This record gives sequence, structure tokens and C-alpha cells, in this order.
Amino acid sequence: MMAPNLSWIILFPLLGLFFVCFVPADNVRLIRRITGGAVLVPFILSAWVYAAYDHAAGGFQFVQNIPWVVPFGISYHLGVDGINSLMLILLGAVSFAAVLISGSVKDRLKEYYILLLITVVGTYGAFLSLDIFFFYFFHEVAAVPVFLMIAIWGSERREFAAMKLTLFLVAGAAIALIGLIALYLSTGLQTFDLVQIQQQMILHPLPIATQNWVFPLIVLGFGITLTLWPFYTWAPVGYAEAPTAISMLHAGVLKKMGAYAIIRFAIQLMPQAAHTWMPLVAILAIFNIVYCGFVALTQRDLKYVLGYSSCSHMGYILLGLACFNTLGLNGVVFLMFAHGIMAALAFALTGYVADQTKTRNLDELGGLLKCMPFIGTCFMMVAFASAGVPGFANFVAEVLVLLGSWDKYLWLTVLAVFGLVITAIYLLKAIRLGFQGPLNPKFAALKDATSLTTKLPFVLLMALLILVGCLPTIILSHIDSSTKTIVESIQ
Repeated sequence: MMAPNLSWIILFPLLGLFFVCFVPADNVRLIRRITGGAVLVPFILSAWVYAAYDHAAGGFQFVQNIPWVVPFGISYHLGVDGINSLMLILLGAVSFAAVLISGSVKDRLKEYYILLLITVVGTYGAFLSLDIFFFYFFHEVAAVPVFLMIAIWGSERREFAAMKLTLFLVAGAAIALIGLIALYLSTGLQTFDLVQIQQQMILHPLPIATQNWVFPLIVLGFGITLTLWPFYTWAPVGYAEAPTAISMLHAGVLKKMGAYAIIRFAIQLMPQAAHTWMPLVAILAIFNIVYCGFVALTQRDLKYVLGYSSCSHMGYILLGLACFNTLGLNGVVFLMFAHGIMAALAFALTGYVADQTKTRNLDELGGLLKCMPFIGTCFMMVAFASAGVPGFANFVAEVLVLLGSWDKYLWLTVLAVFGLVITAIYLLKAIRLGFQGPLNPKFAALKDATSLTTKLPFVLLMALLILVGCLPTIILSHIDSSTKTIVESIQ
């Protein structure tokens, strides 16, 4: 089965951005339609790539490789395997839903959509790049607009949130850059080409002493993006004060670039150092799960509950990365997708509630299920998914991670299971305070999502959660060939 040229997945949102620049700012309808088309087409192309990928053959497929700066070994090198092809589906679904949910934005709409499209372009480029230089370049392209969007369209504490997020992510990016440059110089190949470096590392691994100081730089740098404890504090405030679309994209997708980079550039290329350092990461992962879970339990702002919950769930990804077996790594990739969809949906629903009620304080809400039955039902289903209830994608992913970690980290796994109990408690508490009980009289006239356009982003994301939860082989058969190769290199 033929697949489209991978460059079109990056070019369509870039073309959309170009056309939006020339549309008059007062032509709101045209701007929204161009932006919607610019994210819908790559979503469809990503689904086409996913369906066309031959998971029986494995490896990188549909490869494009154009030399760019030959003396430094930099090339425009794109390709997909079972891991990043799934990340394309995640990004496509979340970005399309984020554009649909942005109807509440009224101020400086043109600039808003331009920055949103830049973020989408950068994220697609990062996931598709098989060249370390271009991965880092696209990674930064995706991150820069986030600061501006929070600072301009965010909530009351937007300046503080934007600055804190930027300081943490810039520090992480700088640390990761040092590690990637050291990796480039240490190989002696004079190339940033990931495939060439992988082949070299199989035959001639880096000296263990070199691995042991380069590896933690990459893990720490991208671990800050992944909200590795104790460097997570930028995320809850960043997500809470960000506009809804950015909360969806950052918590749902951009954060997963950290885990993706750790797999590609640290664990796969430096397996001996992985055995040295990842047990420490597994311990920190439990702090993510338990500590952030308890903090979420104390929050009264619904967005902060979701922000700390997101940081808590990243602990399961970190724990799975430290397992060094196929079960655990399959669970990691599965959870990257499942949590991305779930987090995007949760922030979309919260944004809808906040736009209607003008508050996110759970003490001021109550009984919203009576006047907003569709939104309330969707939120309850998201809570069940986040708590690992069977039938949703998160259940399969978390079970795989826990099974993968059981033999290697028995007591840490027990604590991780306890983290699921904490998750259920704070989400049931949020449901009780926000959606159950007597209805606040001032919210009696609130509008539920009734039109097809309004319901579409919620239905799309919920359908993916349920589809993958009920038919996990759709993903597992796809990613297994890629994760097995990585595990073999580690072992």
C-alpha cells in the first residue's frame, strides 16, 4: 500500500499558516476554515501513513533523505516506524480538536491561529525527523509559540505561568542540547543522522564512561519536558493559565516529545548507561505518581487538578522506560497515545465549562450534570479513563507498564498501583463537587454542547479512547516490531 510523501504532513499546516497571514484580520470565518483545513489534511495523511505502514517488515519506512549541510552531516531526513507513526495520529487528532475548541477565542484571532499552526508544524517535524539536528530544530519551533500564547491569551496569572514555563523548558532544552552535541562528537561519524548512528552503536558502542555522562544530560533535558520529578512545577501552572487549545496540545502531545526523545537518543543509543541510570529514574517516577497525585487531591481549581494529574501519569511512562522489556516499552508508547488523547479531552471539557461558568473553582460549581448532561457525561468518562477503568485505552497501557515493571521493581510497582487509587479519589471528588449535587442557581441557564460542530471534538477524542481501549491490537501489533528492536539493543 502506497503512502503519501511525508513532507506534505509538515507542509500543509505551513501552507495554512502562509495563507492565514494574507487574510484580513476581520475575516474570522475564512481564518477559521483555513486553519481547520490546515490541521485536518495532515490528520488524514497521518492516518493514511499509519494504515500503510508494514508492521511485519518493521524499521523506518517511507523514508526521505535530502542532504543539507554535508560537512556537518545534517540532512532533511524523514521516516516513520511503529512508534512515531502513532504519535502522528495523536497529534492529528488533538490539533484538529484544539482548532475546533478555539471558537471561544475572540481577541487577536489571526495571530492566535498563526501561532497555533507554528506549534503544529514544529511538532509534526520533530516526530518525523530522523536527523537529530532537525529534531531539535522542530522541537524548539513547537515550543516557542507556547510562551506567547499563554502570555497573550492566558488566564489571570498568565505572565507568571508563561515565564515559569519558559525558564524551565529553556533550561531543559539547553541541557539536552549539550547532551546531543556531546553524542554527535563522541560517535566520530560527523553526522546527525539517527539511522547511521544507530547502526554504528550496534557495531561499536560508545565507551561506557562516555555514555555515563552523556546519557543523564539527555534524560534530564528532555525529562524536564516530560515533567520528571522534581522538575515538574512549571506544568500545572502552565496548563492552568494557558488557553484551552494550548493546554490540550502541550499536555496531550508536546510533553510526549520528551519521552520520545529519551527512547530515541538515550535508551536506544546508550543501553549500558540506561542500565546504570534508569533505576534512579524509576524511583523518581514513583514520586511523580504518588506525590503529584496527593497534590492533585488538595486542589480546588479544576485545571490544577488536571495539571497535577498529568504530571502524576507521566510517572507511569518513566517507570515503563526503566523496565527494559517489550511489555514495559509497549506500555510506554501505548500510554503516550492514551494519555495524550485523555488529557486533551479533559482540558477541552474543562475549558468549555470555564467559558460557560467563568470559573474553574470546584467550590463554586456543582450540579452541572443537570444543565450540561453531554459535557458532564464526557467528563465522567474521562475520569474513568484516567483512573484506569477497563474499556478505555489508559487501562491497557497502564496494565502493560505494571506487568513490565513487576519483576524488576516489585515494591515500586506496588506504589504505582496505589497511585491509581489516589487518581480515582481526586477525580471522583472533582466529579462530586463539579457535576453532582444541587445546581448553583446562577448556572441554571448554561448551554450544553448541542450542535454537531460543538460536540465533534469531544466525540472524536472519546471515540479514540474507547476504540483503542476495546481493540488494543490496533496499536500493539503496530508498535511491537519497533519496540522489540529497541529492547534487543538494550539487552
